[in-house]
Amino acid sequence: MKESEMGGSAPKYRLSPANTLFVILNTAFMIAFVIVTLYPVLNTLAVSFNDGTDALRGGIHILPRKFTLQNYKTVLKKDNLMVGAWVSVARTVIGTVTSLLANAILAYIVSRKRFLFKSQLSLFWVITMYVNGGLIPVFLLYQNLGLTNSFWVYIIPGMVSAFNMLVMRTYMQGIPDSLEESAQLDGAGYATIFVKIISPLCKPVYATVALFIAVGQWNSWFDAMLYNRMSTQYTTLQYELMKLLSSVSNQGASAESMKNAASAAAVTPTSVRAAATIITMLPIVCLYPFLQRYFVAGLTIGGVKE
Repeated sequence: MKESEMGGSAPKYRLSPANTLFVILNTAFMIAFVIVTLYPVLNTLAVSFNDGTDALRGGIHILPRKFTLQNYKTVLKKDNLMVGAWVSVARTVIGTVTSLLANAILAYIVSRKRFLFKSQLSLFWVITMYVNGGLIPVFLLYQNLGLTNSFWVYIIPGMVSAFNMLVMRTYMQGIPDSLEESAQLDGAGYATIFVKIISPLCKPVYATVALFIAVGQWNSWFDAMLYNRMSTQYTTLQYELMKLLSSVSNQGASAESMKNAASAAAVTPTSVRAAATIITMLPIVCLYPFLQRYFVAGLTIGGVKE
């Protein structure tokens, strides 16, 4: 009687020399890829914690040579920075929730087989991805709608995204119709089906789209410059950091950017730029691990059709 039939352990699978070589090369490639990807981030982090004057000598890799917090103090003491941070947090949270809800409802509507105009609406939204009215007409439209010099210019125009809607629509089309039909036989309406059946199954694609929206809202600064440039109460963190980077790049160690520093000689445009970059990316880096497990599934499963 064979060992496997007697309840013993099955013999271990041995890789062929070719497969062993492939595993070794693949592992080496992935390690090299991770190093190449992480090195710029770690280098920027090291420069941000290094003395600015010392950083001009070069030779800094992933560890600061002369540790200091002066670069972050210079950035964090900038005028309107805290106001911009609160506005950025508010627009990211509110914009993500409202946009996710609007796109999910539209995606559910156009994914239903009984909806007559789903093809025409989908084509209409696809066209908007390639054609727009231009910067000046859009500005005049927002001005006539009363969106300029207001917080809602960050929220309302971005509530519907053709790309995000199509991603969620494709995912919803992969959900078996039998689930909806059985719910309808039990007397459930479309709203109940969307909330209690479709949405729980769409958590992966919701998390993926939410990450897209949150990153876009957090990193956006151009709309603040266009529509709220004269309203300091609606400034954003990214816009304030952009102005800081522009000032230190154009003027070097200017009096404006260095006025709150304890030692102006220890801060340079390069070190301030590195500190501003780390501050900008930190919230998204902290958010991504919580959504990472949904990220790949939300993009790949949505493209699978029965």
